[in-house]
Amino acid sequence: MSTSPPLKRKVTAVIAAGAIAVSLAACSGGSSSGDSDTVVWSTWGTPEELTRFEEFNDDFMKRHPDIKVELQPVASYGDYHSKLLAQLTSRTAPDVFYIGDDKIGQFVNANVLLPLTNLMESEDSKTKPDDFFPGLFGAAQTDEDIFAAPNDSNPDVLWYDKKALEAAGIAEDPAELAEQGKWTTDVYLAMNDKLEAAGLTGSLFWNYWATHYSWISSQGGNAFNESGDFTGNTDQATIDAVETLGKNFQDGKFVVADSLPEGAGADSLFVSHKAGFFSQGRYTIGTVKSAGEEASYDIVRWPTPDGSAAPTGVATSYLAINRNTEKKDAAFTFWTEFLSAEGQTFRLQGGGNAVPSIKGADDVVLEDGYPAHAQTFLDMRDIGFEDHPTVAAVPGLSTDISDLMLSLYEGKSDAQSTLDTIADLIVSKTSK
Repeated sequence: MSTSPPLKRKVTAVIAAGAIAVSLAACSGGSSSGDSDTVVWSTWGTPEELTRFEEFNDDFMKRHPDIKVELQPVASYGDYHSKLLAQLTSRTAPDVFYIGDDKIGQFVNANVLLPLTNLMESEDSKTKPDDFFPGLFGAAQTDEDIFAAPNDSNPDVLWYDKKALEAAGIAEDPAELAEQGKWTTDVYLAMNDKLEAAGLTGSLFWNYWATHYSWISSQGGNAFNESGDFTGNTDQATIDAVETLGKNFQDGKFVVADSLPEGAGADSLFVSHKAGFFSQGRYTIGTVKSAGEEASYDIVRWPTPDGSAAPTGVATSYLAINRNTEKKDAAFTFWTEFLSAEGQTFRLQGGGNAVPSIKGADDVVLEDGYPAHAQTFLDMRDIGFEDHPTVAAVPGLSTDISDLMLSLYEGKSDAQSTLDTIADLIVSKTSK
């Protein structure tokens, strides 16, 4: 279960930076269970997801009768991290727990997560560091160690509506063009022009890190250098890419999904054939199938100037171990089996809503042949990236950057001034 875009996960609470830094650093975070044979773990999730987790627990305990596993679920993502913070502060935190990709850097910096590299490289590990796709660790990995690993992933593919394209007089199939190396930025933008001319929305995007950095990367830009410094305001390819992105939002060809009214949101717009493209993850399968319209949809990677594939954003969530757990061995056994190829296959097979983050479990994405170009999920994951650690490590910074990008989309600023303001903001928050 990877973290999905802001309104999709209904985040309503932001933990203040100072509160996390002070409170987490001050706590030792022992386990909530006094039973030495019991591993307590926690996550958020839908009823369906939580049922699958309980099934995994039962299967795990059959294979490990000496270890009891208890799940502490939290229904709301918006409440989850504040509750985890309170548990860490009161030393009642679980032994193992999920962390969202927008929060992981905060918990790493707070020194409350167990370093994992040596354990992952041990004989008992079923999850070696090299088994994971390297771009997915994001802020969970530092120069010193790995502190969490991705549970699974969700590349932000471009879903497209064949009926909407046909209504706009578009005969070409985007996925077929991609296979031919002809899925270029010019072709994509021309399709958006035709969709708008037909009275339809061109493309829907969530306003978060994966949208702006995916567009920048796909257009040949580099927002950050190898040292982690933001260079987007001086990199001409990035400036040009952001200018194009902003113009298409300002012209109404691209639409910010977050801004649509409740009851007439992006999902509704897309399944009613009123939009050509929608940037989302594998969880969209459930949306189009519930509408009975799955035959009308397929997926394609992001377009590039020359039609070749480029790295783009992949959302994840992470599984970590409490640094002060009293059940280190049992906790790691659960952790490594949950994240293993077998564990991810168990959790995602039969209509799962995410893409494995580890090698050896890809069949779950391809098992039912839907969408027709499901291999695109895997190809994009293989070369994709999580939010940049420089930003992800600072509470609220990614959201602040998205707010600045929204001003650009609304025509309140231009590309250069937006990027300059982002550069100043990052320096003020990170000294980078």
